Amino acid sequence: MAPERYLRILVFLLVIFPAVGPAGAGDRFTDNGDGTVSDHELGLMWSQTDNSGDISWPQAEKWVLFTFPYTIGKQFDDWRLPTLAELQSLADERKGQPGYETDCGQRVKLLAPIRLSCGWVWTSETDASAPTAEVFNFNKFYHYKVRKAHTRGYRALAVRNLK
Repeated sequence: MAPERYLRILVFLLVIFPAVGPAGAGDRFTDNGDGTVSDHELGLMWSQTDNSGDISWPQAEKWVLFTFPYTIGKQFDDWRLPTLAELQSLADERKGQPGYETDCGQRVKLLAPIRLSCGWVWTSETDASAPTAEVFNFNKFYHYKVRKAHTRGYRALAVRNLK
């Protein structure tokens, strides 16, 4: 009699806990079907792809404002470069996750269904006393400052606040 009771409890737990467990990446992100992804945890809408080529920080800022909005067929006027914290929230640092290889040969791991062409992404964070901006690396999960004029391997990823 006792083994049957334990079996019922086990079955109950296996059925119930996936339904009430913590939200995973699948619950956090929604593919909007238009080249964008909604991040319900942070209240953001992301571009599903970066600009697909080497880009300086000033070019990246212009791309998110003037080029990207017209490529997705929706007209929002509040696209911007992400903050460092916003980019870091997309990094999948779990052990054993394979990620994917980008066009530039770098392996990256992201939680969101976003496809980068290279793993170094410009942030909106700049240094007022120097011509530098912060970059986040989705391969090794670190950030650093680099001159805004540099282009090699750097990418722009558009984001906006959901309203």
